[in-house]
Amino acid sequence: MLHVLFNEPDMALLKEVQDLDPGLEGPIVLVRDDYAVGPIHSLDLTEGQQQRLSWWKSCYDKTSYASIPTTPVVDDAQVIASIQQWLEADPTAECWIWMAQNQHDVSGYYWLIAKLKNWQGRIHILYLNNLPFINEKGQLFYPTWLEEIPPREFLKAKKLARPVTASEFEIDPDEWTRLMLENAGVRILEGGKKLLGKELSYFDTDIKRLLTKEWQRALRVVSNAQAKMKVKTGDVFLQWRIFQLVEEGLIESNGKWEKGWKELDIRLNSEDNSALAQQDQ
Repeated sequence: MLHVLFNEPDMALLKEVQDLDPGLEGPIVLVRDDYAVGPIHSLDLTEGQQQRLSWWKSCYDKTSYASIPTTPVVDDAQVIASIQQWLEADPTAECWIWMAQNQHDVSGYYWLIAKLKNWQGRIHILYLNNLPFINEKGQLFYPTWLEEIPPREFLKAKKLARPVTASEFEIDPDEWTRLMLENAGVRILEGGKKLLGKELSYFDTDIKRLLTKEWQRALRVVSNAQAKMKVKTGDVFLQWRIFQLVEEGLIESNGKWEKGWKELDIRLNSEDNSALAQQDQ
């Protein structure tokens, strides 16, 4: 069987699981793009794909990753091609799509599923939605990301695999079309597989709540935000939002952009600090 994941840390985890259960042996492919953020209008067309690539590049150029000689290029088209070739080569092969209850995985699923309709009956889904697991301390918890689940617990999770239904192959591509037409800046998971469109500024409050009138390293703010956010997003998007907030005068920076993010400090404007204090009362 072929396994499809949407979050890079999950790859090492699934390899551990395969060591525990040889019955899960098979190649693992990763859908790298985060379809929960950014433009997705006409993403089924070359023009839309190019617009999205340009948007991501503009984000990277404003972040700590700008110093990398070449901007990381996401080519999920090759991922689709490899999955389709695998299914064509072996008429008995199955494709298992793993996703947890978060907008990143679910957005990736919607982007993917329409492209696999020709192999209906051989495409399985494992959606760990509102399912309890046991953590390393023996406590019951409800994971929102696959990487939170201990490898041994996946032996239980695999029993949840089921074929994607004919109804899902009809309805879910339509849902992706709706999301593309809406073209919101951010998509969040309301429950089940329902995604809601939000503004690009959706995570700005999470950033601002960590700021005070004192200077803080911008990268530390990003790290703290990712640890404390209820709804999580990637560091590239958060860094880009910090740049936008500075550009709009909503937060302050020490202006050391040319020296890189390691020396960049930010703080909250006095008026924004007061506004947030009133919201918390």
